[in-house]
Amino acid sequence: MSTSDARTISVEAARRIAVRAQWLDSPSTERDAGDLPAVVEQLTLLPLNPTDIVARSAEQIAHTRIPVLEHREVRDAVERELTLVEHLGPHRHPMEAWAIGLRATTDLPWLTAIGRDTESIHASSRAWLDANAGFRDRVLRQLQEDGPLPQSEIDDAADMPFRSSGWNTDRNVAMMLELLQIRGEVVVAERVGTARVWDLAERVLPPVEPSTLVDAWRTWRQRWLRACGIARATHLGEVGESVRIDGVRGLWRLDPDASAEGFVGRVVLLSPLDRLIADRTRMRQLWPFDYALEQYTPAAKRRWGAFALPILDGDALVGKVDATSDRESGVLRVHRIHWDVEPRAGLADAVGDEVARLAGFLSLRAAMP
Repeated sequence: MSTSDARTISVEAARRIAVRAQWLDSPSTERDAGDLPAVVEQLTLLPLNPTDIVARSAEQIAHTRIPVLEHREVRDAVERELTLVEHLGPHRHPMEAWAIGLRATTDLPWLTAIGRDTESIHASSRAWLDANAGFRDRVLRQLQEDGPLPQSEIDDAADMPFRSSGWNTDRNVAMMLELLQIRGEVVVAERVGTARVWDLAERVLPPVEPSTLVDAWRTWRQRWLRACGIARATHLGEVGESVRIDGVRGLWRLDPDASAEGFVGRVVLLSPLDRLIADRTRMRQLWPFDYALEQYTPAAKRRWGAFALPILDGDALVGKVDATSDRESGVLRVHRIHWDVEPRAGLADAVGDEVARLAGFLSLRAAMP
């Protein structure tokens, strides 16, 4: 099919497809903690972000898809049940914030194949890894003999220090572990607070036979599109159907199984790293929604709050909740609700209910303005 033959869908249909692909449509009352791996498979991963201004991203995103989920059950899936695994890579990820996250353990065959592809890490990191073959062997031997070990207890015996234009300079142990994590040789066995405890992957995870590289990259593209529903073709190649969106420039790729038919929406408070909005360019193309994570913006210049939670109402993004978790006082404190549109009847109450539900998930009580 030529690009001129691509069919056109409405922007409303595109939004509904995007929301449904993220399992943010009709209430999921039948899902429980046992469905967590299936949810993560659908989303591709739960992004890991240590920021805890309101809630950690992985836990909050999981909770929006499984409302009955308990907070501890996400870490239990990683550290006890081994149905999820903390994963990093590839470095050439199209959305950098999504390069590290929790993945379904069943995805390891194709993830491992991609991780061992030389193109999965930057050339400078590959050169550093090659120059530190002895260091790599020493790290693996120490984990074999003494692991699992916190990163702070692993000896920095680099043959050549790591150099970068950013903050990774001289973080030799961290960089070695993360590169070995991409390759599937080591794994974060648990976290104590934000500190990572490392071990050999073969000692923690089930045996993995990597897919062929061709199959792995095909799976990666298919899964990425399935999780988006509809996306720009930037890194997707020919996966899916080429379509246009009415009123939106350019060509898009549509998941062949995606549909907006029978859409039923709900009200959800999104994490700033939720897949629905994490690609801010795509967000602005599909929705008239102005949003940015203001965590690192000086307080006097913030418009919505350090960690404002976007409000999804059906297929519309309608506002932001400026909130903070005050754990000392045991309160999820809402400072203000910023509405982008005049809220429909009952929407303010529905948002209040979602705040209360999030507070309960965090073992806090809600305090509305």
